[in-house]
Amino acid sequence: MRKFREASITLGLLCFVCVLANADAKAQTISFPTHNIALKGGESVELGDVYQISADCKSLLKATPQVEILDGPAGVTAAIKEAMVVPRYYGSTKPIPGGKLIITANEVEEYGRARMVLRIKMKTSQGDRQHSVDVNISLLPKE
Repeated sequence: MRKFREASITLGLLCFVCVLANADAKAQTISFPTHNIALKGGESVELGDVYQISADCKSLLKATPQVEILDGPAGVTAAIKEAMVVPRYYGSTKPIPGGKLIITANEVEEYGRARMVLRIKMKTSQGDRQHSVDVNISLLPKE
């Protein structure tokens, strides 16, 4: 009986330590619900919110994030529009400064599929940060 009690206490302490080890919140950055999009010529799509937050859900950004296209199809552009965003995924309910990542297909002459590689650049109070995002794009001509 004593060994069972000791084993139960040991197991309980181990579970408690595991919960505490995973309880810390880290700075979070980009929330994208999808990485697969389809666009017709002339269309735009809002891909996701871009932000950097601290453990207490305060914005760490010093300026609007920027996006750079490292690889992708011709005629497709990416931009970050300055906006107040709500990082609900991380439990925050208050709007913070950030941006919306918008992908635009200009002229599309024929159907095609391509992978777009984006670099998100952010100036934060903790220094400059960069993240990459891969987006699969299906391009369709305008009817």
